[in-house]
Amino acid sequence: MSDQNKPTQENNEKPIENTSNQPAEKTDVSSQNNNPQEDHSPEESLENAMVEESTQDSSQSTSVENSSEKEEFSSNATQDGSDEKSESGDQTSSKEDEHQKSIDEANAEENEDDDNAKRHDILMKEYETMSIDELVLELKKLLKEEKVQNIRDHVNQIKTEFDKQFNAIVEEKKEEFIAEGGNIIDFHYSSPVKKEFYETYFNYREKRDNYYSQLKKNLNQNLSVRLGIIEELKNMIGSGESMSASFQQFKELQERWQNAGPVPKADYSTLWNNYHHHVERFYDFLHLDREFRDMDFKYNLDQKLKLITRAEELVEDDDVNRAFRELQLLHKMWKEELGPVAKEYRDDIWEKFSEATKKIHDKRHEYFDKLDEEREDNLKVKLDVIEQIQKIADKDIKSHNDAQQKIKNIEKLRDIFFKAGKVPRKDNEKTWDQFKSATRSFNKKKNNFYKNLKKEQFENLEKKRELIKIANEHKDSNDFDASTPLMKKIQNEWKQIGHVPRKDSDKIWKEFKDACNHYFNRFHEHKREDNKEEFEAFNQKKDLVAELKQVNLTGSDEEKINQVKAFIEKWNELGNVPNHKRYIEGKFYKALDQLFKDIDISRKEAELIKYENKLQDLDETTDTRKIKREETFLRKRIDETVSEKNQLENNLQFFSSDNKDNPVVNDVRNKIKKLEEDLDMWKTKLDKIRRL
Repeated sequence: MSDQNKPTQENNEKPIENTSNQPAEKTDVSSQNNNPQEDHSPEESLENAMVEESTQDSSQSTSVENSSEKEEFSSNATQDGSDEKSESGDQTSSKEDEHQKSIDEANAEENEDDDNAKRHDILMKEYETMSIDELVLELKKLLKEEKVQNIRDHVNQIKTEFDKQFNAIVEEKKEEFIAEGGNIIDFHYSSPVKKEFYETYFNYREKRDNYYSQLKKNLNQNLSVRLGIIEELKNMIGSGESMSASFQQFKELQERWQNAGPVPKADYSTLWNNYHHHVERFYDFLHLDREFRDMDFKYNLDQKLKLITRAEELVEDDDVNRAFRELQLLHKMWKEELGPVAKEYRDDIWEKFSEATKKIHDKRHEYFDKLDEEREDNLKVKLDVIEQIQKIADKDIKSHNDAQQKIKNIEKLRDIFFKAGKVPRKDNEKTWDQFKSATRSFNKKKNNFYKNLKKEQFENLEKKRELIKIANEHKDSNDFDASTPLMKKIQNEWKQIGHVPRKDSDKIWKEFKDACNHYFNRFHEHKREDNKEEFEAFNQKKDLVAELKQVNLTGSDEEKINQVKAFIEKWNELGNVPNHKRYIEGKFYKALDQLFKDIDISRKEAELIKYENKLQDLDETTDTRKIKREETFLRKRIDETVSEKNQLENNLQFFSSDNKDNPVVNDVRNKIKKLEEDLDMWKTKLDKIRRL
């Protein structure tokens, strides 16, 4: 109860009340919330606007701190504190009215469903930092472990964040679909995680609606009981009962009123005003017997002083939200459970209670201001992420690998953005829009790149199909002189053409390779027929190399040299081999080198013996260009040897004559000596070439 003044003649007029036993008409709870995007349960809490900062910024809400509307009661049903102060002629400040109004609104909600207060004990996590998979798991966990009526704020935040992230994914997929040439009418995207989330979410709504449907019935029943109590209170005045009996009956009605249970929030204020109007009338009637009234005044004063003491203790509580919730309970007790006090104490105790209330609110303001400062740091992180994404989006994509690297970088930045935490409410939408704009800009550039890349790949596909056509037309040709250069040409062109769509790559390569292999297998078979003698010579030379590897030279060095020369002469008699089999000559010379190791002969002499074989080939050739190429090669080798020898001799000048035993100096001298031998050999070969 609130402290009341002595009623005037105006107070005796009919109060504002619902005289029927039926609750006021309200929207059916079970029929609400069919739109998943706009889901508001019947338990619209004060914390939606004020306590839970993630749902409503403290600077913009219609909460305790920010409501500028002043709650006005009729002259028949004034507020306790307001009435006490009006008795002294003072007016409550606008800010105090705001504080009291918001507390009254919160009490109305808690009165409707007193189990709602327990939702404050459930940890409100940083849902903005979670992925969509983590949000699904969190929703399932809440639904399994907590009462459905206590998780509304948590579910709403989870759903808001899930929809925001999933819609961003859908937008990205839509842009990719359109970039690939799809029609927006045909676009559809879904995923198992969305199905799982909404199955869990609609399970929550079903349980919630069932709960509030039953709660509505209970609230209406309690409303009927309370309206009946008001009727009994009205009938007590002037009933003819003794003061003692009337006061006892009044106390019983008070107790029944307190135990009657919650009523619909929409009826709370009117019901309370009507009840207190008739309580005022009863006290006006009771003032005829001052003994009963003074005794009740004293009890109410003692209890309200205790509430003031507790409110002053709450000012020191570090948990500002917990202090505010308990302050709501204190105001509820002051207003609903306690009656008026003596007139001389009314202003004083209300001022003390209001002062403690104001301090708690101011402290809470500071808490939200500090929270906003912390979120400014999160805002800086997110703005930096947006800037980095925009920088990536502004750069051209040069290749597939470049695109993939940029995609990975964007994904890392997206993770940082979502894990950065909440930003001030005033910046939330703007920041999200900037983030979407930057990522959309990159996705558009990425999609355009791959769209153009696919166009280029399709053009390459057509070029390669044309080459396949040419290869198939000539794969059975017998005009090898004309077709062979053409087939080699289209093979080179194939290498120069870029990528084709992956789904076609293996198929067209197989077609082209089969056609080319078919032709060149025929070509080599033809060459084998034309060069039968050369292939036979190759086989015989291969056998000769094998024989050389097994031979053991005997006799004097001169006899051994003659045996080697015999092998060389036999090699020359076998004739030429196919060009692509010329590698056998290298194996032959290598086998000769092994034989020379068993002969006391200089490296120069050995090289010249082997060179006689080459001289014979050049002497018999009709192609003078071969002789010219050999002469050019020998001149080049002479120049290189001279240059290297001069360099080593210059280096040797840096060492003094006392360094004769220096291993480095000796190594240089040995190299110079070897180069001099090589130079003599190259000059001898050149002289022999000139004689041809």
